[in-house]
Amino acid sequence: MVRLLFWIALIAAAFWLWRKFKISQQSHPEPKLDDPLKMVRCAHCGVHLPNDRALQLGKEWYCSQAHLEQGPGRQG
Repeated sequence: MVRLLFWIALIAAAFWLWRKFKISQQSHPEPKLDDPLKMVRCAHCGVHLPNDRALQLGKEWYCSQAHLEQGPGRQG
């Protein structure tokens, strides 16, 4: 009876170690970074800023509501 318990314990320990090893070997997917922000140029003053902070009117981008209302500035 002692031998049977010994073998059961040995098999259980081997199974536990195998599972632990298998889980540690699995590659953890690296978290994906969000898409990089696109930089756009204000049509009025020419300042560059990320598109998530800019205001768009048609194909033009603006850095603020005031510049959007004033429209395109002189590009030169």
